Amino acid sequence: MMGDEAPDAGVTLTVLASSRDDSAVATADAVILGAPDDAAALAELVAAVDVVTFDHELVNLDQVAVLEKAGVVVRPHARALLFAVDKGHQRRAFDAAGIAVPRFMVVRSCDDPQLKGFLDSVGTPVLKTARGGYDGRGVLFPSSRAETMSLLDELVEKGDVVVEERLHLRAELAQVVVRGVEGEFAAYPLVTTVQAHGMCVEVRFPSDVDDATALEAHRLGRKIATLMGAVGVVAIEFFLTDRGLVVNEVALRPHNSGHWTIEGAVTSQFKNHLLAVSGRALQSTEPVVRDAVMVNVVGAEREGSRRDAEHIEGAHVHDYGKSWRPGRKLGHVTVVGDDAHADHVRAWESARAYGTGTQER
Repeated sequence: MMGDEAPDAGVTLTVLASSRDDSAVATADAVILGAPDDAAALAELVAAVDVVTFDHELVNLDQVAVLEKAGVVVRPHARALLFAVDKGHQRRAFDAAGIAVPRFMVVRSCDDPQLKGFLDSVGTPVLKTARGGYDGRGVLFPSSRAETMSLLDELVEKGDVVVEERLHLRAELAQVVVRGVEGEFAAYPLVTTVQAHGMCVEVRFPSDVDDATALEAHRLGRKIATLMGAVGVVAIEFFLTDRGLVVNEVALRPHNSGHWTIEGAVTSQFKNHLLAVSGRALQSTEPVVRDAVMVNVVGAEREGSRRDAEHIEGAHVHDYGKSWRPGRKLGHVTVVGDDAHADHVRAWESARAYGTGTQER
């Protein structure tokens, strides 16, 4: 989707892709084949471009730091990326800055002397691998103390584990912001997200929260982006709880919760990301629709039909060009308009016709 916006943003997009089948290949101006941690492929990439940016967090930060030390322009930089790559670092830094996060501790051994007391205080927790997880991967919900300890025993063998309290949620929200090279800042409207099995299945604009909550999300978005020193799009996933907004996760890249901006805002998150990392002025984040509903298409047991999905009135169908398999995110559908209920219904009709395996909630 950045490739779709690259011509309008005035950039030439070269993609480092692991294979010719990768989705980004279809919209890139040039392609270099190689893994994101392949030193030779990275060297070829940096020789071809002025700026390096990212569309996922599964990167080797040591390699990124080496590139920066050699004078390569990397946006966001490795220090900022650490907040998305390492949940333990993220939790500690946000907590120290007074940004609300769930009560947590980072565990490196089941013999940690503080673990028992922490579990006594929070009850049955959520377990998150500090590195390597996204879209629900690496996030576990044990049902008892015994299961907690059993899972921890397995997870700590692979690295640090974040153990955190399980919160009672009133809603899940997402705030997408953009920060420029000189600290310029722009924010998209707050949205409501709907999750299933750890993966976002639906995004609704506008969010169904009061103005004070929306203003607080905007304030926190600026504070978090500045704290990290990020350049480009930053997405913050919030839990709305009885004690207010609590940070769940952050991403330093265009994010699923901002896909609705392609049809729903003056400037999409993808274009603004490219403008930000290339050092140019950010453009308007104002919405151009009264409401928007975005539904992710996740492969069901049987393939659906893109043609049938596109026949639903008002449906904007985005196919990521991936081969079908159950549970794989294949695309998304957005419906915009002025009747939130009708748009919600049509978005799900289109997604089901496409063959999504997720259920409407």
